[in-house]
Amino acid sequence: MTDIELVALIAIFLIASVISVITGSTSLITVPIMLQFGIEPRTALATNMLALTLMSVGGTLPFIGKGVIDYRRLPLLIVVTLVASILGALLVLVIPSKSMPLIISVSMIVVAVVSIANRNAGVEPVERIPSRIAEIFAYIATFILGIYGGFFSGGYITLLTAAYIMLFRMTFVQAIATTKFINIFSSLSATLIFMTQGVINYNLGAILGLTMFIGGIIGGSISLSLSNLWLQRIYLSVVSLLAFITLRKSLQSNESN
Repeated sequence: MTDIELVALIAIFLIASVISVITGSTSLITVPIMLQFGIEPRTALATNMLALTLMSVGGTLPFIGKGVIDYRRLPLLIVVTLVASILGALLVLVIPSKSMPLIISVSMIVVAVVSIANRNAGVEPVERIPSRIAEIFAYIATFILGIYGGFFSGGYITLLTAAYIMLFRMTFVQAIATTKFINIFSSLSATLIFMTQGVINYNLGAILGLTMFIGGIIGGSISLSLSNLWLQRIYLSVVSLLAFITLRKSLQSNESN
């Protein structure tokens, strides 16, 4: 990789990390870019996961002490996420990821449609406690999405944010803060699995990880300065755009095959 390519990669990762603190879907941008730069798929996934771990730490820091992280649910959510992420990371070693962009793009389109249909969800704080069934489904969603998060991660936090808004009845800023905290453990557990398999490019991972750590801090700070309404608008706009682009690429890839 040339110096110019590395600088371009750093710039893309910085911008993506700032935006994705709010929207998620970092890997839908970063992994395809890494592949375009000639990085082997499994190495790209593993190295990206290392960088995501540092981004999640940076993205979480601005929220600590602000009263927006759901500490009451965190212990169980973290345990569920750790187990699921390890399973997902192991799947990378045996299952091709070509079909995943199509699945996740369709899922994000569904999320965008449902979010638009429920425009008040996540915008204003609600006092009504979620039902027991909704709570259970939220933990089930955490597990299922955690497997995907350890496998590829693209769209993982996007879908998890939507799940927490709809099922836990969090505001956008609460969901963003809580999922960023959880993603530290998701990305870290997957990274540890990849480390044992020797598929991480540590030099590139350290550079991109530091870049995304800084981007995460910037993105988290911006999130705290915006209202839930603006967070919703940014979230829906970026998610809809990424879903359309990913779906289009997936369909074109299937046609060429």
